[in-house]
Amino acid sequence: MKMSELKPGDKARVINIEGIGETEQRLMDLGLHSGASFKVLRKAPLGDPIEIKIRGSLIALRIKEAENVIVEKTGQIGDGVPMKNPNKGKCHG
Repeated sequence: MKMSELKPGDKARVINIEGIGETEQRLMDLGLHSGASFKVLRKAPLGDPIEIKIRGSLIALRIKEAENVIVEKTGQIGDGVPMKNPNKGKCHG
């Protein structure tokens, strides 16, 4: 599913980024990389932009950028399940 399809309160994990060049690099610089967990905080009335919380930071993304991020939904508002990072504490080198 694409990040742009998520609703406020949804929690998800990044599976892949389909962008190329500068867009892909910008998203990765913001912390959106494979395995990163985040929560959708809100969307503007027309869906653009979308605000997410990732690693304690608030990030607003344009809908075109969010369409390039493939995610797996891991929870939703009110489910009592905290965001988890399955790669926390693991060395990537």
